[in-house]
Amino acid sequence: MQQTSEKLSVFPAFFRVKGKKVVVVGGGDEAYAKVRLLRNTDAEIVVVSQELEAAFARYLGNEGVRVVREEVSVAHLTGASLVFAATGDGARDQAIATRARELRIPVNAVDQPDFCDFFTPALVNRAPVAVAIGTEGAGPVLAQMIRSQVDQMLSPSLGRLATLAASYRHAVEAMVPRGVTRRLFWRKFFQGQVADAVSEGNEDLARRKATQLLAESHKVEGRVWLVGAGPGAEDLLTLRAQRVMMEADAIVYDALVPQAIVDMGRRDAERISVGKRKGCHSKSQDEINELLVELGRAGKRVVRLKAGDPLVYGRAAEEMSALREAGIAYEIVPGITSAFAAAADFELPLTLRGVASSLVFTTGHDLTGAVLPDWARLAVSGATIAVYMGRTVAASVAGRLMQAGLPAETTVAVIENASRAEKRLMHGTLKDLSDLENRDELTGPVMVIIGDAVAGANFTQSVPLVRSRATAEAVLQGA
Repeated sequence: MQQTSEKLSVFPAFFRVKGKKVVVVGGGDEAYAKVRLLRNTDAEIVVVSQELEAAFARYLGNEGVRVVREEVSVAHLTGASLVFAATGDGARDQAIATRARELRIPVNAVDQPDFCDFFTPALVNRAPVAVAIGTEGAGPVLAQMIRSQVDQMLSPSLGRLATLAASYRHAVEAMVPRGVTRRLFWRKFFQGQVADAVSEGNEDLARRKATQLLAESHKVEGRVWLVGAGPGAEDLLTLRAQRVMMEADAIVYDALVPQAIVDMGRRDAERISVGKRKGCHSKSQDEINELLVELGRAGKRVVRLKAGDPLVYGRAAEEMSALREAGIAYEIVPGITSAFAAAADFELPLTLRGVASSLVFTTGHDLTGAVLPDWARLAVSGATIAVYMGRTVAASVAGRLMQAGLPAETTVAVIENASRAEKRLMHGTLKDLSDLENRDELTGPVMVIIGDAVAGANFTQSVPLVRSRATAEAVLQGA
């Protein structure tokens, strides 16, 4: 498949057309569609055409749109802010576009991208709010489909709310400091009691609530979200996680969180890397706790972004304790933990009726002590074991489990970078697991899943855990 650029060939923008002349040349369906779109604005629309289809003529008469029943000339185009060539005749539209360009007037020639200085979008109108959807002329039907979905998402009262906000803009600029305080004011304005009152049609109540909000705007309280970034794939981030990342003033993230997910946060949010990867801790946990408290006390809205789920080996308990002690409000936003992503990549049932009815999450380091942990007995009885960060302790895990009575032929599934495009899948048995420690090429997070239920996985996309001698030598030579 041909690689496509992620950059647009057009720059999305809005033209000021209130009270300005916009010329539509044509008398048929193409011109009709453009005039209907333009009637969403306060532009002075002029239709130029010797002939008009009956339905179009009635519409123009009812709407009071000016019509010039003449063959188009330079005089008709002169002074226009925009021109639409919409005669339905390709050659005529090209000629009109050429004339408009000679006059330095932006022009749109219907269905002829090479003769368009701009494209007309599919429009969702909540004046003064407008959402314009464009496909650079590639898929008008797709744009209309997206417009329909967006239209359903936006409240019918959104325009009235925006109009009310505009009436408070100067007061807010005078009374509310820039930065966090002002952003928080507008966030509460658009999401809280003011918006609710507008939605209910109670403008007087909305104004009282807005005035009260303005009077209390000096009260800025910080808040921290402990957010699970999931296993790495951007589209596995939850909708709630995306929402709070767009509201954040600061994003504090671990090394295991891909940069693509960090970049999904609000564009001007402060981004702070705190490391937290094995062998690469740029900040200690105490320092991270202090940082979160400091940001919260400064009135900032902070996203603490952790790989997987914050409550699964994410040390969230220590951060919650520090925030509670400091009186900083916080919230947990769950994420998809790596075990679930790994199982999905393998099409592996973590529980299986009649085979495995329980599931254990562990780091594997639990097996390095002198006392065998209680969950090891569950493994012997058929539980599925998901081992996080298991590459360097794989031999110890396998040895202790076999010592506890788990058969050496028990199936294991191993995955590096679960859910990501660069994932690597391997399969084998418990006795093969020690070979994992020699896989120095595995630099990403590794998940090991052990148990009888693993035998039900789809191994068509994975490779044997134990490599042939030739393969091992080739890897070493490549290193």
